[in-house]
Formats: sequence, structure tokens, C-alpha cells
Amino acid sequence: MMIHSNALQYVLDQYGVSAEPDQITPFGTGLINCTWKVNSITGKYLLQRINTNVFKSPERIDHNLSLIKTYLSESNPEYIFAGPTVTLDGRISVAHNNEVYRVQPFISGSYTLDSVTSAGQAYQAAKQFAKFSRLLKDLKTDNFAYPLENFHNLDLRVTQFNKALENAQEKRITLASSEIHQVKNYMDIAFRYNQIVDEKLIPLRIIHHDTKISNVLFDHNDNGLCVIDLDTVMPGFFISDVGDMMRTYLSEATEEEQDFDRITVRKEVFNQICRGYLEEMGEEMTAVERELFLYSGRFMIYMQAVRFLTDFLNGDVYYPIKYPLHNLKRAGNQIKLLQRYMDLESEFI
Repeated sequence: MMIHSNALQYVLDQYGVSAEPDQITPFGTGLINCTWKVNSITGKYLLQRINTNVFKSPERIDHNLSLIKTYLSESNPEYIFAGPTVTLDGRISVAHNNEVYRVQPFISGSYTLDSVTSAGQAYQAAKQFAKFSRLLKDLKTDNFAYPLENFHNLDLRVTQFNKALENAQEKRITLASSEIHQVKNYMDIAFRYNQIVDEKLIPLRIIHHDTKISNVLFDHNDNGLCVIDLDTVMPGFFISDVGDMMRTYLSEATEEEQDFDRITVRKEVFNQICRGYLEEMGEEMTAVERELFLYSGRFMIYMQAVRFLTDFLNGDVYYPIKYPLHNLKRAGNQIKLLQRYMDLESEFI
């Protein structure tokens, strides 16, 4: 969607930020929110338009970020919190022309990565996501809102898969027969998740929920500075954060790779995820959480395979596709990653 510069100017005015049109330029490669970098005489900022098709209640994000900002400013003021700037009248976000915007400071001297090319990057990222949860460990989860309900609820994803299978076109069921068999074959991963939830085996924590490497800021010495893109921060289980790092860091091939022979698991990257996360969170974790560290990889990889396959069976209504079998290929990709991961689990231990 094209955004008229007058709309952006109006939003910036609410924050007391003055910028000429040529000082507002598109920034980043994010697929959910639209982001611009603003270079003004008052400083450098990021201006973001929130995708309200995904985040249907953006006030929940505002609520959570306000809680975190207040808490960290009192308990750990030295931490670089990449959170929002408030408007002149104290609001976090601004609604304009049926769109919702926010502004945050741009952290100079920082950069982001699109993929993990070294074990050291995985270590730094794992430390930052773990540090974020550790610093927020004393915040009560009951005070937080859920911007995305059931975001990593594997039981719900399996229920959606079964419903899609019941209603899918016969042609799609035939095309996906192998992937359907594999998803059913690994259903014990979902059973384990249900046990974790039903028996309350591990505590809810404030976690990020989207731990891809591009959500970490690095300095020019390649050290992690902080985590960014905080829309999904809410109560959850540590297996979501650790598992998402396993899913997105371990293989050089992404979920878009169609040549499954290129899907490999880098043991040195796994080791550094463990090292970085446990250095920050190890003393805070329960014995059961430590036991579930390996399971976290199974959990997130399997859930994403289920989600891609479900969307294919539903007729590709959620994930954008570039070719007819795109979501089926994505599901197969994640199933192969799960298999490679599980093949190496004994070596990880």
C-alpha cells in the first residue's frame, strides 16, 4: 500500500519529530509491518505502520511495551530497550486514516543480519534472547496481554490440521499423502506438548516468541546489543524461543529451499545456541526446562511443518505463495529438517 508523505508527517508531528519528505525512507525487509527510517534534526528514528490484519488489537502491544519499558527503566536502566517513543500527549501509538503507527529511536552503530553464517552469531543471539527473558523474570505474567492469541499453541495447530484434512479437496490430499503421513507419524511431539501444558511442567515466562536472527541488533564488534521487534512479546514457554532459534539457525537452507538435500543441521550452531542461552538463563531454568531443551527444537520445527501443511490443505489461504505447491514444499522442507534434527539428537546430548 502506498502511504502519502502527508500521513507520515502527521504521525511524526504527534511525537514532536520534524522531518522533510526526503528524510523519510523505507527501511528493512520485514514482511509484517511497514518501516521507514527518519533522519531529522532531533535525531534518528524508525517509524512503523502496524499490520492490523495480523495484530488485530495493537493496544495490547502498547500495554505490554509500556509495562516492560517502565520495569526496565527502574530495574535495569542500562539495558538498551528498543521500545517505542511516546507522543507529546503520552501515547505509544497513533491512529490515522484507519492505520496505526508508532515511532522508536534508531540505535546508531548497530546492524542486523538476515541469516546465521557463523556459530558465533548464534551464540550472541541466544544470549540476547535469554537475557531479555532473564531481566523480565520478576514481572508477573498475569499483567500481560496476548497480542496474538494461541500463537504457539501446538494443540490448536494439530486440531486445525485435522479439520483441514477432513475438508480438503481429494486432489490436495493425494498430493500431500507423504507429508500427511509424516505429520501423523510425529504426533508424539504434540502429545508431549499437551502433557507440558496439562500438567504445568514448566513455568510461563515473558519471552520474545520470534527469535529469528534479524530480531537481534549487533554492534560493529559483532556483539549482540539487544533484541528488537517486540510485538510478539508475551507470556509463553521457553521452548518457543529456543525452538525458533533451532528452527531458523541450524540449517543454512531456509524454509523456502526446495532441494531438501541442502537441508543440514550444523552441530556447532546448536552448541552455541545452548551455550549462549544457558549462560544467561541457566540458573533461572527449572530441571524440567533443562530436560526439555532438546525437545524445543522438535516442538517448533514440527509445529511449522503442521502449519504449512494445514494451509496447503485449506487452499493456501494464510501464507502467501509464489507457485502452486509452495506450502506443500515448505511443509516437506520442515519435515526434512525435523528428521535431520532428530537424527543428531544423541550427538547433541
